[in-house]
Amino acid sequence: MGFEDASQVCTGILSSDAGKKTTALSSNSIINLDHGDPTMFEPYWRNLGEKCKLVISGSDVMSYFSDPYNICWFLEPKLANAIRALHQLVGNAVAEDRHILVGTGSTQLFQAALFALSTPDAPEPISVVSTAPYYSSFKEEVEFLRSGLYKWQGDAKTFHKEGPYIEVVTSPSNPDGTIRRAVVNREGGKLIHDLAYYWPQYTPITGAADHDIILFTFSKCTGHAGSRIGWAIVKDEQVARRMTKFMELSSIGVSKESQLRAAKILEVLNDGLQNGIGSENFFEYGRHIMAKRWFELRHIVESNSKIFGLPEYPVEFCNFSKGITGAHPAFAWLESKQDEDVDKLLRAHKMLCRTGTRFGSEPKYVRISMLSRDEVFDEFLKRLAAIKGGNGNH
Repeated sequence: MGFEDASQVCTGILSSDAGKKTTALSSNSIINLDHGDPTMFEPYWRNLGEKCKLVISGSDVMSYFSDPYNICWFLEPKLANAIRALHQLVGNAVAEDRHILVGTGSTQLFQAALFALSTPDAPEPISVVSTAPYYSSFKEEVEFLRSGLYKWQGDAKTFHKEGPYIEVVTSPSNPDGTIRRAVVNREGGKLIHDLAYYWPQYTPITGAADHDIILFTFSKCTGHAGSRIGWAIVKDEQVARRMTKFMELSSIGVSKESQLRAAKILEVLNDGLQNGIGSENFFEYGRHIMAKRWFELRHIVESNSKIFGLPEYPVEFCNFSKGITGAHPAFAWLESKQDEDVDKLLRAHKMLCRTGTRFGSEPKYVRISMLSRDEVFDEFLKRLAAIKGGNGNH
């Protein structure tokens, strides 16, 4: 189920995007773990009280322009500075001497990158591929406008067409959490690296990524999905200019209010990292919760090992935490050991997830969000543990 379907199933659902008040669950409640809505981070930011408060007066940020001398002329300098400082502190990407672009979420930046890497007078659309299981929205986003510039060609592992191509590398992968690298590796190839989940709460930081185009999103970094802020780190000036032109034509920039809020929150986050105070270290807070949730989920799955399975992840040294850690992905890629349609199985128990077929995979897999509020996640564990046999039996 995508966002476009959400309104059709609102009645009786407790989802990760429900209101702030805790909702009592009944056995008839439908729980929605389809979306990666990162509401599990709400308590951290709530406990900071007024530290992230931002006051914007009626005369503030009225102009279209933020920095007319910058390629991305609608990027607020405060946000650019906070982004560069954050990557320096975390060590997950090279941002110095690179072009920083802001978009309305990483979705707009992905579309901008496709536009920038395409050739307008090419004899045919450039192919776009990604290794399966790939992010479910890639296919939909590439095909949505029916553009003559680019065309979705599916799984990078089975792509053999000659000519130029764009490969989208998502690492850690959404949906299965694995670390990915480009697989086509042919002349004429162009790469977009989607590193939305390359943050310490989800995976060990093993080095600073340094690619031609890297996409990040505020929603998965801090949990503030509603602000709709994403950013790109781009090496080539002409690519940065074409991406900026796309966003200029599609939305004439990005909300200044959202940018200033993001800048304020990132400044507070950066201050916590620099001070080294455990209670203020957002990423350690997030990693602790994710580790706990994965431990609980694995315990249930191992207890039902004839029914379900989960991927295993390597343990690595994390440059950020200065220790050996494992991966705790934002999504669980749950497998049916009995080759059942696991999405159908979970729906029979009033749990909405995203079927593996949406990711170019099989119906025996399903993606489950690990980012919901505690009451939703706890109820999910309870219902999953109650499934004891094939065909959805309790």
